Amino acid sequence: MHRLLLLATLALWPALATAAELGDDGLHKPDWMRDTFKDLRDDLAEANATGKRLLLMVEQRGCIYCTQMHAEVYPDPAIDTLIRDHYFVVQINLFGDVEVTDFDGTTLSEKDMAVRWGVLFTPTMIFLPEEVPADATAAESAVAMMPGAFGIGTTKALLTWVRDHGYDSGEHFQKYLANRVNAQDGG
Repeated sequence: MHRLLLLATLALWPALATAAELGDDGLHKPDWMRDTFKDLRDDLAEANATGKRLLLMVEQRGCIYCTQMHAEVYPDPAIDTLIRDHYFVVQINLFGDVEVTDFDGTTLSEKDMAVRWGVLFTPTMIFLPEEVPADATAAESAVAMMPGAFGIGTTKALLTWVRDHGYDSGEHFQKYLANRVNAQDGG
């Protein structure tokens, strides 16, 4: 039994070793994550100034699905490149106390802002457009919200779909994803 446990632990070791380091708040801190004052109006302006899209990642301490994303999905070379080249990523702690200022000027703790946005699961990725009305919330303005952990293929497709403004074409993300899968399968 101990030998089996040791083998299982060793099999998982490469995935666990590649996960981003944990910060004092217990959240993963890859080097592409931005440390900001969490004023989303300023974050959006900075994202636009650098030619990137604002992406909010809501995570929590001890989240096994967040760890899975940071260990297995985000380190994938294609996904890492998509994130680095096209996204300005701000982390929100589902149960955090750091103040966040929404686009409409409302300031709440991270945990209260997550409730305001209706975030129930971690990880949740919230993708923002380049322009947000001054009276809107992040949740109201989002071009896509993806709750949960997904594999490399789905995550890469989502990052690409948002980058390419797929939501503007009227093609639902699920159809976009199905078309990509069918194209890869040759049919």
